[in-house]
Amino acid sequence: MDVDNSQSEGPGSLEIEQSLLQQFSCMGTTDKEELVQQLQKLLGSQMNHSTAAFFLDMNNWNLQAAVCSYFDIESPAKLPSMALVSDPVANESESVEPCVSFRKVWHVLNNGAEVWPLGCHLRCASGVSLGAEPVQVPCLQPGAGTFLNLRMTSPAVPGMYQSKWRLCTPTGSYFGGWYFDNLRLISQPRGKSQ
Repeated sequence: MDVDNSQSEGPGSLEIEQSLLQQFSCMGTTDKEELVQQLQKLLGSQMNHSTAAFFLDMNNWNLQAAVCSYFDIESPAKLPSMALVSDPVANESESVEPCVSFRKVWHVLNNGAEVWPLGCHLRCASGVSLGAEPVQVPCLQPGAGTFLNLRMTSPAVPGMYQSKWRLCTPTGSYFGGWYFDNLRLISQPRGKSQ
């Protein structure tokens, strides 16, 4: 199909182009019930059927636009704020024997104006958890700091591993950036060196 853009005339053609783009963005499915189910699946248990239908109808049954509208209206105003004071930097060539227990400690500070809500925690956001479980974080007052301790165990199988940990709100929103991504271990048998 050939499209000739040289014949565009005035502001009306821009409205037609926008309308076509809107229609094409809605082409995944036209089944409204399926769109409602998809929106509920994306947003989890917090979204009932009538609310999903409302946001979809408000956005001309465009799933992506409905998700954006929902978060624009329903999401919390702002996330907690965090600054990293000290980080246990791991050397990429650091060797750890298999099945060895070790501890990593980060010193963090609430550098925001709000108290951290009850239920914030540190959890593995990507990579392998190395046997560590999520750690609950205290409700830090603005300007207060705390130490985050993780007890980890090196894997039994030799290789290179990465574990990325992030602070998380009780509802699952990450905050504070990717500060906990410096852990790379090369697990290798006793007596062997690289």
